[in-house]
Amino acid sequence: MKRIIILLLIAVMASGTTFAKDQSIAYIDMAYILKNLPQYEQANEQLSMLSKRWQKEIDAAQQEARVMATNYQTEQIFLSETMRTQREQEIVKKEQEVLELKRKYFGQEGELYKKREALIKPIQDEIYTAIQDLANEKRIDIVKDRSADPSLIYMSSKLDISDQVLRKLGAK
Repeated sequence: MKRIIILLLIAVMASGTTFAKDQSIAYIDMAYILKNLPQYEQANEQLSMLSKRWQKEIDAAQQEARVMATNYQTEQIFLSETMRTQREQEIVKKEQEVLELKRKYFGQEGELYKKREALIKPIQDEIYTAIQDLANEKRIDIVKDRSADPSLIYMSSKLDISDQVLRKLGAK
């Protein structure tokens, strides 16, 4: 009985090894691919310009709040209690506007996130489609991104299909 179990275990282990050897693996370098796509660079440039414009708007509002606070501190002794309360409320309101602008533009669901999604997602989808098509053509079972795999120590250049993906996308 023990012999049968041992033989079955050996057979299962051997079939698992054969299965693993039959899989073909390829690698891509997504950072390299994105760097060599002009449309990705254009999208990044657009995002950068928007980000700078929005940051200037936020900086101007912050500066306005600082000026309001500085003026209040210097004039506070000359103001009535009602005027002090009113000015303090104005300063707090301005600071809240600044926080709202930051959230609106740079928050998790902010304008920058939405714009990035609109510009970058189609490019990523195009890349993934090209990878899938190439994998189907070359009968590749697994495609890994070497730029996202810190545990990868060595990879044969024969397994890197990044340039082939770029050609499929019409780049280079």
